[in-house]
Amino acid sequence: MKLSVEFPSVAFREGPDKVRQLGTAIEQIGYDDIAVFDHVVMGYNHPDRDDSRYPPQMPVLEAFVLMTWLAACTERVTLATEVLVLPQRQPALVAKQVSTMDMLSNGRVRLGVGVGWQESEYDALHESFRNRGKRMDEAIALLRAYFADSQVDFESDFYPTLAMAMEPKPPQGADLPIWIGGLSAAARRRAATLGDGWMGSAVGTNEQVTRARDDIRQLAEEAGRDPDAIGMQMMLQPPPTDEAGKMFYADLDAVTARAVELHGLGFEWLALNGTAIFQAGARSVDAITEQLGLLHDRLRGELG
Repeated sequence: MKLSVEFPSVAFREGPDKVRQLGTAIEQIGYDDIAVFDHVVMGYNHPDRDDSRYPPQMPVLEAFVLMTWLAACTERVTLATEVLVLPQRQPALVAKQVSTMDMLSNGRVRLGVGVGWQESEYDALHESFRNRGKRMDEAIALLRAYFADSQVDFESDFYPTLAMAMEPKPPQGADLPIWIGGLSAAARRRAATLGDGWMGSAVGTNEQVTRARDDIRQLAEEAGRDPDAIGMQMMLQPPPTDEAGKMFYADLDAVTARAVELHGLGFEWLALNGTAIFQAGARSVDAITEQLGLLHDRLRGELG
């Protein structure tokens, strides 16, 4: 069983040394992975667009900068995005950034990508929200070309590339793992045909999650891929929206029971939300670290 911690950006309020301290502590406790969220900007509610899922002033540190900082203070844990909104970024630049991070971390990057949900964020970054799915598929293929090929020639509707080179390559090369986030049919198709794994968001019922898992496996087989080679990760709980949800991570029994349940559904990666641990009452880096230690001991005791 692999255990990932979704890093709480709120840690920055105690200063950069505390960000480093928390990253180091997550590794020392024994977790396998540190994941970071991606939002560049957040929109206020406005009559001309759908309401935001989160408060507009929710702090989110820039994903790649934070990952590089964490790479410098850790040695073993993998470093992941959960998930990078890939179609609102330039894929050639993403390839360079990810390759550099993989080199600086000695090959520890796991790239989680998704199409996102916030149209206003796309607007702010001057990218199209309407064709993001088609661009996502092409961007994944282009990333893999930059990771592997000495000369990149890429036929594409959106990212045509002629005789380009990018060095240095990531240490993991073409094997640098790209995981797909999302519960939609399109996300399941991408995970099955283009991804090394699926990052489930836990927004559905167990029945929906199981159906998505089975769908990915079937689509992988139809595409000639080994379904067992596609990793499966699930959040223990979606971001809390009510007071009961905010207390989830304070209840060791509830967290353990949910982890055992998801493991039984076939998930070999589980993700703990550090921000939700903060919301559950661990209001400092020291308190978050203490609760992560307790949770780790319980989960390893049950799941190994």
